[in-house]
Amino acid sequence: MPPPAKAPSTPPASPAWWRVLLRVLAWIVGIGAALGLAGVLTIAVALAVAYPNLPDVSDLADYRPKLPLRVYSTEGALLGEFGEERRNLTPIQDIPKVMTDAVLAIEDARFFEHGGVDYKGVVRAALANLGRVKSQGASTITMQVARNVYLSSEKTFTRKIYEILLTFKLEHLLTKNQILEIYMNQIYLGNRAYGFSAAAETYFGKPLKSISIAEAAMLAGLPKAPSAYNPISNPKRARIRQQYIIERMQENGFITAEQAAEAKAEDLKLRSGNDSTRIHAEYVAEMARQLIFAQYGNEAYTRGLNVYTTLNAGDQEVAYTALRRGIMDYERRQHYRGPEKFVTLPDDPQEAEDAIDDALSGHPDNGDVLSAVVLQASAKKIVAARANGEPFEITGDGLKPVQSGLSDKAPPNIKLRRGAIIRVVQTPKKTWEATQLPEVEGAFVAVDPRSGAIKALVGGFDFDKNKFNHVTQAWRQPGSSFKPFIYSAALEKGFTPATVINDAPLFFSAGVTGGQPWEPKNYDGKYDGPMTMRTGLARSKNVISIRILQAVGPKNAQEWVSRFGFDAEKHPPYLTMALGAGSVTAMQMVSAYSVFANGGYRVNPYLISRVTDHKGRILSDFQPPATAENPRVIEARNAFITNSLLQEVTRSGTAARAQATLKRPDIYGKTGTTNDAVDAWFAGFQPTIAAVTWIGYDTPRNLGSRETGGGLSLPIWISFMERALKGVPVAEPTVPAGVTNVGGEWFYDEYARNAGIASVGMEDHAPAAPGTAPPAPPPAEERSRILDLFRN
Repeated sequence: MPPPAKAPSTPPASPAWWRVLLRVLAWIVGIGAALGLAGVLTIAVALAVAYPNLPDVSDLADYRPKLPLRVYSTEGALLGEFGEERRNLTPIQDIPKVMTDAVLAIEDARFFEHGGVDYKGVVRAALANLGRVKSQGASTITMQVARNVYLSSEKTFTRKIYEILLTFKLEHLLTKNQILEIYMNQIYLGNRAYGFSAAAETYFGKPLKSISIAEAAMLAGLPKAPSAYNPISNPKRARIRQQYIIERMQENGFITAEQAAEAKAEDLKLRSGNDSTRIHAEYVAEMARQLIFAQYGNEAYTRGLNVYTTLNAGDQEVAYTALRRGIMDYERRQHYRGPEKFVTLPDDPQEAEDAIDDALSGHPDNGDVLSAVVLQASAKKIVAARANGEPFEITGDGLKPVQSGLSDKAPPNIKLRRGAIIRVVQTPKKTWEATQLPEVEGAFVAVDPRSGAIKALVGGFDFDKNKFNHVTQAWRQPGSSFKPFIYSAALEKGFTPATVINDAPLFFSAGVTGGQPWEPKNYDGKYDGPMTMRTGLARSKNVISIRILQAVGPKNAQEWVSRFGFDAEKHPPYLTMALGAGSVTAMQMVSAYSVFANGGYRVNPYLISRVTDHKGRILSDFQPPATAENPRVIEARNAFITNSLLQEVTRSGTAARAQATLKRPDIYGKTGTTNDAVDAWFAGFQPTIAAVTWIGYDTPRNLGSRETGGGLSLPIWISFMERALKGVPVAEPTVPAGVTNVGGEWFYDEYARNAGIASVGMEDHAPAAPGTAPPAPPPAEERSRILDLFRN
């Protein structure tokens, strides 16, 4: 019997949990798709709403960042920079390839390949965040430009959307090179430097075109964190990043392995805050800033104006050095005032080194006058240390300026001991000398007397220490340096260089003065009897000058000196005017002496010759008038004879050191020392350059019983002239019309026939010849003048 047939099999029923899972997955996919679509729609709506609100980036097609005001010497040496952002706008074609390669290697190696957003970079950054590779960032250069130019630094989703939109907009509007140019000029790189050109100057003191691979790599490391990778303040971190960038440059094929090795080994020379190569013209730069600000207002600091001055960089540096040296030479003769501060130094050497660094940070170097901390001190030796430096010894003559501080009897605030903060200078013999910062101040100014162009100007010992400009702002008594203007006035009243004047005591009683008796004296207290006017000026005899002013008349003299640019009200018509008791500035003095130097014309000193915009287009260009086109204020013959008197001063008189040192006869000038040696001057010229030096305290006080203009200011003037006159031929004076030489002396033609006969103050010796020097004023008139002298 056949077996029964099998019933057909049916598939087993699916478990209930599987059906539930499928439904859940379907819902998740559906919800995800819906959310994705909603997200896309939301983003699309957001983009549609945001895009019209994006800033107009068309201005970047003509990129004009904030550019500082820069002041230059006549040769183009940078003297000063003013503005919040230190930037040199550099076209992309002028940026060296090594710099762009370094930036691209670390910031955006695929810059020329992507469309603004580097999707590979985004993935790479995501992997880096997971710790799988070293971070290289996802922001492209275009994104950084969008962020730096238009957006804030806040980290929000909205700002990121705007950043991406701006990126696409920039990529659409600008070329890659335009974007890269903006980036290279806009990015902040620390120390107020914006852009790589300014950074090259800031950190290396050189133009961008001159940087090496190693320097470019160091600068390229700054955008990520300008403070953290600052090579000056954080050299170790900066070097680590520099080395990594060099590796990236090699990996991207920008440099070879050999070039990378050389770059890694290169010893970089960083520019320090006390850069000795810069031109010290801070007072000049500030004068230029004030003049430009008065014309352009706050725009002066953002328009990129370039101001070219009349200053000669070489002359300026010599003037700066000479004035500081002269002041420090004076300081060596002063009593030691003691250390600037005392600090406690730990016994542990490392802790002591840290304490020294901390202490000296508050006592920065002042040019070549350096700060140091005493480690040991005895009568014969000081051991001191500077910040991050090896200890050094001061012995012998180097101790003389601070000898009183080494005495066992020195008071505690003067006594030199461990922990004392002192000042030191290095001598030409490379030994050390202890010193102190000076309290005395000084001024120096030099101009071209033919045009008025200022060639050098130093307004004080140190601009950071004292911004008061002693050339233009300090009103001081000129002392004997004012006498030539009285002598010039006398020439118009019949005096000649051969006029004999009695160097004998003068006395004005209380009955004459209406107050205290007055007995003017010569500087040395001596009287030498009858002498010529020439000799009287050469030897700077006060009594001679007073007798001359008596004869000329103070009122006449007051009017005469105003021709030279002096303020009449600051020179009251009293006999003390003969001794320079009025008030002048150094700028007034150099302008006044220029009248003698150029033959009688008054020229106005000027500083700015040209102003251009950042592209070099001339905005203003000043051309001074020819000398003869300026107002003539004295006759040529007056200037000629006065100059012959001033030449005698530098040949045989109180400034004889001038011709002897410079070894040339065309040197003219006059020393000046005021009453009680409060002010020390020397004013003089060679026909191509006039210069004035002044030394004194801001709060007037005695410089010292043996200090004079010839001892203090003249050496500074000579040091400057040694450089300024190098290669300048000796000038032979042209004899003007109206003068005659008789027996080796010069006279106005109308007085030549009576040459040498006139006399003043010689009533007991010989009468004056008719028609020559006028007699002394009548007693009643003289009494009135002396009374006026003492009424105030």
